[in-house]
Amino acid sequence: MKQPKAKSKELSNSAHIIIYLSNDGKTKIDVCMKSETMWLTQAQIAELFERDISVISRHIKNIFTEQELHQKSNLQIMQIPFSDKLVTFYSLDVIIAIGYWVKSPHGTQFRQWATSILHEYMPKGFSINDDF
Repeated sequence: MKQPKAKSKELSNSAHIIIYLSNDGKTKIDVCMKSETMWLTQAQIAELFERDISVISRHIKNIFTEQELHQKSNLQIMQIPFSDKLVTFYSLDVIIAIGYWVKSPHGTQFRQWATSILHEYMPKGFSINDDF
């Protein structure tokens, strides 16, 4: 199975962006990398899993209420570049947990892509996408 594409660009010493593009090209998301994990907003998660933000919000609430994950270590409030707006970002653990609550083809593709990146990154300390 062909993996979705990823491209990376550096933002600062502590964060950079990976561009996630689904196989069908319909879903393109800038994935923020910081503190050795991926971070997405609720809107990005909703786009990724092709679900309404209210559905994603409900799943996030359930994940934290049921203590599947700890809220404090799995969300960050970050400032959007060139804006005064603060936005809540959710960690890769939350994104993957939501993916198991929500079923969608793009969700499955993302989980497979994220898992393959992690499997490649962990032993080497880096990941290379040969498609670019």
